[in-house]
Amino acid sequence: MPLMTKLATTGRVEALLKNADRTSGLEKARSDWLALRFDGIVGDCHSGLTRPADVRTIKQYPRDTPIRNVRQLTLLSVEELADIAAVMEIPEVKPEWVRANMVTSGIPDLTLLPPSSRLQFPSGATIVVDMENEPCRYPADIIARHNPEQKVGFVKAAKHKRGITAWVEREGDVALGDAITIWIPPQRLYGAPAA
Repeated sequence: MPLMTKLATTGRVEALLKNADRTSGLEKARSDWLALRFDGIVGDCHSGLTRPADVRTIKQYPRDTPIRNVRQLTLLSVEELADIAAVMEIPEVKPEWVRANMVTSGIPDLTLLPPSSRLQFPSGATIVVDMENEPCRYPADIIARHNPEQKVGFVKAAKHKRGITAWVEREGDVALGDAITIWIPPQRLYGAPAA
């Protein structure tokens, strides 16, 4: 029996970005397409089957412990970027500033997609949602540099709107304008009685 449910909603790829070298800065450069492989985006500094444990996993593992890389991609939505900019009272929040690899449109509440949801592209490439991406100070510093007049800080404005992290389940290419098919797993609140 199939486990995943296909949503009637279809998203669209609005921007693709990557950064080959973290030492050159945190901002990412736009691209017309991305090659997704099992270890992530070809040519992106966040690719790899493993990554070192960091502040996000410090309660589970000592810093720099090799762990599975489920943060190969970062996705944000046009809609949520606009919401963040409105709260911050600035004209826009560019995806380059917040280390996005992909910007979508048409997926309501992208940040709240359940973990293990699948996003599938016309090439067959499929990525798996790991979890919500918490806002952090590094993009906040970049945004402040471009918008010194901001009224509200990024970390506060982006709470539950910072997008998601994901990893590659099936290899393939993704191009600007590609449709995105969304598959979600069964959902039940943990600890709630079964229906």
